[in-house]
Parts: sequence; C-alpha cells; structure tokens
Amino acid sequence: MKKRPFLFASILIGGIFLFFMLVIITAGYFRSGTLLSSSTKQIGVLEITGTITDDRRLTRQIDAFREDNAIQAVVLRVDSPGGGVGPSQEIYTELKRLAQRKPLVVSFGSVAASGGYYLAMAGERLFANPGSITGSIGVVMSFPDYQELMGKVGIRTEVIKSGSYKDIGSAMRDMTDEERHLLNDMLIDVHSQFVEVVSKGRNMPLDELIPYVDGRIFTGRQALEIGLVDELGGFNDAVAYAAERAGLKGRPELVYPPPERKRLLQRYLNIVMDRYVGVDFGFKGNIGPQYLWSGP
Repeated sequence: MKKRPFLFASILIGGIFLFFMLVIITAGYFRSGTLLSSSTKQIGVLEITGTITDDRRLTRQIDAFREDNAIQAVVLRVDSPGGGVGPSQEIYTELKRLAQRKPLVVSFGSVAASGGYYLAMAGERLFANPGSITGSIGVVMSFPDYQELMGKVGIRTEVIKSGSYKDIGSAMRDMTDEERHLLNDMLIDVHSQFVEVVSKGRNMPLDELIPYVDGRIFTGRQALEIGLVDELGGFNDAVAYAAERAGLKGRPELVYPPPERKRLLQRYLNIVMDRYVGVDFGFKGNIGPQYLWSGP
C-alpha cells in the first residue's frame, strides 16, 4: 500500500463513504420505526414539505398509518407553500379518512400556505409558530406568452382545432375576452371549493371567513386572532397534544414513514434547491389551477 498511495487513498475514501451510507440508511430505518420493537405508545408523523405535486407517496403513508393499530395518533407537520389543486384535494380526502379513525393534529413549520393550509383543514387542532406564514386562501393559474420570442426567431404556429376553446391558454397567441371570462369562472369555482373546506374545517360561517380569502397571507399570531389556527406552539406542543388526545402516558414513540428510495444526489439537490433557491426539482410543471403561494 505504501507503494500505491493513490490506491490506498481511494480505498480509504470509499470505505468512509460506505460507512456514512450505512449510518444514513440505519438512521432512516430507526426513524421510520422499522428496527424498533413494537410499542403501544406510538404517534405517527407525516411530513409535507415543498411544493405539493404528487399525492401517491403521501396517500400510501396515510393509509399505512390509518391501518396500523400501534399508531394511536398522527401529527401532520406542514412546511409547504401549497401546490396543485388535484393533489391537495386528494391528500386532504385521505387525511379526513385518517382523522375518522384516530386523532390528527397539525403543526406548521415556516410556511403552511394555500394548499399547505388546505391540507391542515383535515386536522382537529392546528398549531402554528408565531412567525409561521399561513393563509393564502386562493387559487392561481398562469400562462406563458412566447409570441414576442417566437417572432424574433422567425417561428410561427398554425393550429387546427375542433372547437373555439380547444387551445385555450395557448402561449402562441393573445387570449380572447371570452376565454378569459371562461377561465375566471372556473377559478371562482375552484376557489369556492377551498373556502368551503376552510369554513367546515374551522367551523367558521362564510360571512366571517370571506374577508380573509382573497389570497392574503398571515403570520401564525395573526391567524390565531382571526380563528384560522387554534394555538401558538411548535412541533413538540403538537406531539404532546396528540399524546393527550390518545390517552398516552409518558413520552410517546414517534414513528415516521420509511424514507423515500431516491438517489442520494437527487435528494440532496431537491433539498438544497427548494430551501435555498426556491426551486423545487420535484415540481412537474405549473399545469392547471394551483393552490399555491408563490412568495418563496
């Protein structure tokens, strides 16, 4: 080995890398409860972070917690500016089914806005930090306009369609007044669905809620004052309340879903870009109406 320092260094670095990979994998299994002995003092923890785009993984986790008799209650930790309308509504539906079987308590992180707040409506008690950003009860839909760019490079398109609205939202032409009116009617309906869920979830009459559903955001403290959350507190406060609701004595065991099987580099890039740059690599496109606060 002394005659081959490069080979020795490579083997050493490879060994260190494999060791840390083993530590990460083992920690993930312990965090998910896979290697822990069964306990009757278990509280499940569901984490919603970043833009809401895909409901399949989370609904599987919700279903698993709902059917696991060892899980006595669930804490939903939300740190999301929202996302697609469809995924938000589907996850909310599954959370409501979970809440029918066992206590569901919600904890807000830095942001629980728009679709993130929509999901929180499935919980029986909402905890927010004083500085958490929440609210943004509204819907948005945006369309790019490439006409000027395409004109500069000398590219034009010719569309043959079966109906006057078939290419509505096209980036290659101006939107007509009729199309804009049609889309506005659609967004009003999607928005009203959001408002109805909040009214039911917060037990607030519509006339009391209407002044706050124009897309504005609130701090956790402001949200408490108008009834959009129940209590100021952090994750541990939500866990303590969930344990009390489940009748658990002593310190409960927190159980997380198994970690996603993603490539390590992809997971690292997703976290870094979403947290520090504001770009979510997992976002599959801004298609259709969004329960999304675009502030971040």
